[in-house]
Amino acid sequence: MRVVERIDQVRAFVRSVGRSTVGLVATLGGLHAGHRSLVEHAMAAGDTVVATLFLNPTQFSDAADIASYPRTRDSDLALFRDAGASLVFAPQVRTMYPPGCDTTVAPGRVAERLEGLARPGHFRGVCTVVTKLLNIVTPARAYFGQKDAQQVAVIRRMVADLDVDVDLVVCPTVRDRDGVALSSRNALLTADQRARAVAIPRALAACRARFRSGERDAETLRTVLRDRLAGAVDVEYVSVADPETMTELDTVARPGVASVAARVGSVRLIDNVPLEPAN
Repeated sequence: MRVVERIDQVRAFVRSVGRSTVGLVATLGGLHAGHRSLVEHAMAAGDTVVATLFLNPTQFSDAADIASYPRTRDSDLALFRDAGASLVFAPQVRTMYPPGCDTTVAPGRVAERLEGLARPGHFRGVCTVVTKLLNIVTPARAYFGQKDAQQVAVIRRMVADLDVDVDLVVCPTVRDRDGVALSSRNALLTADQRARAVAIPRALAACRARFRSGERDAETLRTVLRDRLAGAVDVEYVSVADPETMTELDTVARPGVASVAARVGSVRLIDNVPLEPAN
C-alpha cells in the first residue's frame, strides 16, 4: 500500500491501473470497522481501492467539534493496509485548499433539512470536498455508508445534477454488539453515556418493527422514536422521511428512512434505519 500527499501522485496511480477498476473510499480519519467494511465491499467487487484520509475543515462549523475529532493516523493507515487498500491519499489542507481557493459547491434543497439545519454549512463543505476528491481520483465507484443517510442523499443528488461519472455504492451501517452504530465519536463516550446511547438503535429498531407490522402513519412512527428516546438522550430531531429528498412524510407509502440525532452528554450521535417491508 502506498501513501501519498500530492494530487499528481494520485492521478499517476489511477492512470497506471485504469480508472474503470478504481473504487474510492473517502474518510475523515478516526477509522473503525465501519470504514473497513467500505474497503471490504470495494475489494469484494474487484476494485482497486483508493482511500482518502483528510480531516476536511470546511464541513465543520464548530471549532470545538473539529478539535475533538479523533486523530489516529497510524492506526488508520494500518486499518487501510490490513483491509487491502492499494493507495491512500492523505493530503495537507493547503493541498486541497491552496491560497486563493475560493470556489465551493452549494448543495440543493435536500441539504436544507435535518443535519443541514443543525450544522449550517456542513453539506457545502461535504459537497465541495467530495467533488474535489471525485475529480482527483476519478473512480468508477465510490463507497459510502448508510449511517450518513442524508449525506448519501446529498451526494447522490449532486452527482446526478453535475453529471459526475461515478457509481455510488451505499453499504449497510455497521453496529457494535450493543447495536450502537459505529462512529468515530463513540470513543468520546463515557461508560455511562455509552449505556444511554443504546437507546438510539433500540428506538430505531422499534420504529422499524412497527412499520413492518403495518404502521404507515409517519407521525405515529416519529412518536415511537420520541417515546423510546425519552429520558435516555437529549433529542435534537427525529425524522421519518423520503430517502431521496429527506422531506418529512405524512404516510410511508413506499420505502422511507427513520433518522435520529441526539446528544449524550456533549457527544452528538446520528443514526438511521431504512423503512422497508420485511423480506
